[in-house]
Amino acid sequence: MSDRTPFQPWPDPRQVEADVARALAEDVGSGDATAALLPDGPDQAYLLCKEDAVVCGRPWFDACHRALDPQVRIDWRVAEGDRVAAGTVLATLQGRARALVSAERASLNFLQTLSGTATATAAHVAAVAGTGARILDTRKTLPGLRAAQKYAVRTGGGDNHRMGLYDAVMLKENHVRAFGSVAAAIAAARAAQPGLPLIVEVETLAELRQALEAGCDRILIDDFDAEARREAVRTAHGAPYDGRIPLEVSGGVDLEGLRAIALDGVDCISIGGLTKHVRAVDLSLKLGPTPA
Repeated sequence: MSDRTPFQPWPDPRQVEADVARALAEDVGSGDATAALLPDGPDQAYLLCKEDAVVCGRPWFDACHRALDPQVRIDWRVAEGDRVAAGTVLATLQGRARALVSAERASLNFLQTLSGTATATAAHVAAVAGTGARILDTRKTLPGLRAAQKYAVRTGGGDNHRMGLYDAVMLKENHVRAFGSVAAAIAAARAAQPGLPLIVEVETLAELRQALEAGCDRILIDDFDAEARREAVRTAHGAPYDGRIPLEVSGGVDLEGLRAIALDGVDCISIGGLTKHVRAVDLSLKLGPTPA
């Protein structure tokens, strides 16, 4: 165990339960034909992490095993959000042999996927450390696992963008085209959904000024080059706007160029790859005693 990332509250247990029920239904189905070959006596297992990672997904891992063996004992050696080195034993388990084997794949699928998201997020957060910029996710998530992946982003030290299409209004080029201008689209959105946060995507400095004048909760400067981005920051942070409306960068962002963007003074950087380009952490669950 080593340094720990900033950690957000545990996920809604009802969401975890629903995710796990779907996962076990598709994997176990009417019964595990292979596990049925094993004698169903008590056994033990250990969970091994084979690479450096940020651990995330314990609630889903636990729920998979407890769904098949309510009496299983899971002793975690690391906390959610801990950074661990390759070769770390994350947990030991004691339970029924068949249940341990049947729950193995689903439990690892959750843990490896969410740890992958948390690990990637932590790397992006580290890249902008000290700049004041926040790392945000997007809606580019695995279908059915949005709440889980967004939880993993928080565990990795990032922040969540809107959860879905229902909890914020986000105006893009199609809306501007439909209403004729950024200002007109903002006015229509405020009238229709006054209680929701309003995010406005702009494509030019002229549209940025319209959004600043009309007012909104955040402005997304999409695919601005470096010179235009710096001018956008000077405009939004200077008088008379004084940085009251945060600027978000989106599009064409990679880890290599991330810090340079943050140093330009933007407030937020949203990165779809945190949840879209998922590379699972290498984990394994092995029956038997923990190696010395």
